[in-house]
Amino acid sequence: MWTGSFVSNIGTWMETVAIGVYVTQTTGQAAWTGTVAALTYVPTVLLGPFGGALADRFDRRRFLVAVTMFQVALAGTLTLLTAGGRLSVPAVAAIVLLAGCAFAVAMPAVQAMTPDLVGADDLLGAMSLGAAQFNLGRVVGPALAGLVIAAGGLAWAFGLNTVSFGAVLVALAMIRIPPPAQRAPGRVRVLRTIAHGVVAARRDPGIRTALLLLLATTFLVSPFIGLVPAVAIKVFDRGATGTAALVTAQGVGAVCSALAAGPLAGMLGRRRLLVAALLLVGPAAVAYGLAPTFPLAVAGIALLGFVYLAVLSGTGTVCQVRAPRELRARMASLFMLAVGGGHATGLVVQGWLGDRVGLPAVTAVTGLLLLGIVAAVRLLRPDLLAAMDDPAAAPAPAVPAGDPAGSFDVHALQPEDGQAQRGEGDHGREHGRADRPEPDGEVDTAAGQDGGEHALGVAADGERRRRRGHADHGALPEQGVHEPDEYGAGHQQ
Repeated sequence: MWTGSFVSNIGTWMETVAIGVYVTQTTGQAAWTGTVAALTYVPTVLLGPFGGALADRFDRRRFLVAVTMFQVALAGTLTLLTAGGRLSVPAVAAIVLLAGCAFAVAMPAVQAMTPDLVGADDLLGAMSLGAAQFNLGRVVGPALAGLVIAAGGLAWAFGLNTVSFGAVLVALAMIRIPPPAQRAPGRVRVLRTIAHGVVAARRDPGIRTALLLLLATTFLVSPFIGLVPAVAIKVFDRGATGTAALVTAQGVGAVCSALAAGPLAGMLGRRRLLVAALLLVGPAAVAYGLAPTFPLAVAGIALLGFVYLAVLSGTGTVCQVRAPRELRARMASLFMLAVGGGHATGLVVQGWLGDRVGLPAVTAVTGLLLLGIVAAVRLLRPDLLAAMDDPAAAPAPAVPAGDPAGSFDVHALQPEDGQAQRGEGDHGREHGRADRPEPDGEVDTAAGQDGGEHALGVAADGERRRRRGHADHGALPEQGVHEPDEYGAGHQQ
């Protein structure tokens, strides 16, 4: 799956660069470049939660085969339209929107399938490799796109992307994963299933803070990714090769960030590394936006790619280490919702503003705004940042003798003394937790994990705690979520 995803990811980045070049050269406006790029992420806002709920129910392998075939059809259509000289901006926009729908539905299943493919001891390493694969594709794909477009034109780039999906289909045909759990008969209420995941994320302060800061980052800073073609062509007049150079530099920075995440987390701690990245990503955007020459812009976007991936991986890790297994795909969809929703909205706003006041100024101002937000949170509400720490790293509060369950205020993810432990878990070492019953009888659960590409720094954080003498390999029993619509009253998943 890693190899198949890597090959397909290279093709996807080739198509992304080719679409950006086509739209920018055809319209001459950064607004259209940003709007078309945003269409990839708009479906994430609407369909991502549904994809997460469905991925927790159906055979994920067969589900992904069906979605991949749909993606092949879309890429093939784009290739034929380009080769026949019938491509237009509306056609590109429609295909990008449909491809975004497929991505939104498929990604929760991809992320949730990783624990089915590796043992618990190897899960964290597998997720780190997934992040490296994604960003390595970001390096190789745009570089190949510049060569292919220059040699054969846009149709070749689109055609190679179509063929690249074959690697995913071959991988899916070769792997075997456990069948989905048997469900009790009865009506399936997807909206209620989604609501359980949203409530669980809202109740945990660490996950809630991480998602809100991620949303601010993706809205204010992440549009630099989709607007790279406009910067290369309109600001520096470098065309397709300049676009490929900028995207490749961003990917190099991201790969370096993936490799450095473990050592940095071991030295600084996972939460401190995340806070440092949040404080640095705004100034890095300012440096990139105000770069006076193209070589300095290449260096600036490499730095921005480094710290931006550190923010993504850090916030994703917060969700993962504070999450029960049964909500994994639904929490992945919420992470995608924050990334896709903020990125798509920011792309449209910054693209239109860029045509009026200039892209460099917009990028610099939004970077300063994000720095102001993070600095204000750190100064005025440091407890919110502290809530993102690994709950297992904090000492568990003592439970008074004879205290009834739920009357003593235990954090939702801190274990109560005396609870039984057992040695299994999502991450090779599930963190201790005691979910506090709410007045209405619902269990206060933390929410799942992003999985895959943003799960960096967790393994190093675990190694750091082991060096301090924490016995973190035991786990408390996983807590379920009441879903009476599926299993009957009082049943816990």
